[in-house]
Amino acid sequence: MAINTAERAARLRALIADHTVAMPGAINALSARLIESAGFEALYLSGAVLANSVGGLPDTGLMTLTEAEQHARAVARATTLPMVMDADTGFGEVENVARTVRVLEEAGVSGVHLEDQEFPKRCGHLDGKRLVPVEDFLAKLEAALEARLCPDFMIIARTDARSVDGFDAAVSRARRYRDAGADAIFPEALATADEFRDFAKAVGGNLLANMTEFGKSPYLTVNALAELGYNMVIFPVTLQRVAMYAMREALDMLHRDGTQRAMIESMQTRAELYELLGYTPNAKRP
Repeated sequence: MAINTAERAARLRALIADHTVAMPGAINALSARLIESAGFEALYLSGAVLANSVGGLPDTGLMTLTEAEQHARAVARATTLPMVMDADTGFGEVENVARTVRVLEEAGVSGVHLEDQEFPKRCGHLDGKRLVPVEDFLAKLEAALEARLCPDFMIIARTDARSVDGFDAAVSRARRYRDAGADAIFPEALATADEFRDFAKAVGGNLLANMTEFGKSPYLTVNALAELGYNMVIFPVTLQRVAMYAMREALDMLHRDGTQRAMIESMQTRAELYELLGYTPNAKRP
């Protein structure tokens, strides 16, 4: 499948200007096709999923830009959807951030978010995070904005300040990032629906909400977040968690019974897989 980054980036901009867009997190290329076939308009590539499912590692910044690029390129080839990707802290300092933007843009990503944590980073919904000084993050943000080749490629600034220095600090940082040219703001780990509302009122513009499971934020619907002022909603690890739970149950049954017969009805069929892949095994060769 041809990758047209500029077209996808422009489409993402048009979508979020029109309505709030839900973005499930793809685990791999096959799940990306499933997201598209289910009718979603865009998808998300999580740094946690990259670390967990691709690397078998915790989400602590251990993956490399090369691994992120390979993952993004494989997903981009499998779908026509715009893609927002988690770029963690940019895989290094200011010069690394510029290269990260160029590499991921060329891989087919439509936008990235960068976070203001120190390296090594922590999952956004864990305690013990540490922030870089505002000026240091602004330097990264400037490098990212200057590095992009397509003006529609989105640079999203994530702040983890809510869990570290409180709600007011998150608003203050977000305003600085907005004034510096960030295309959207991602406030991580807001704690209540009122905080989501108050943050949107205080910051404005394009806003991304993270509806991850088992975290610090309440479960709000896409429609509810739209009413609060958010035009992007990510579900970063949902598919991975559902898949891992189902695989654990299947393995337990297989280990116990010695056959997969009882779980056949819960499986994607061969025909369904081939349909998703666009594969016709009986087609005549040219």
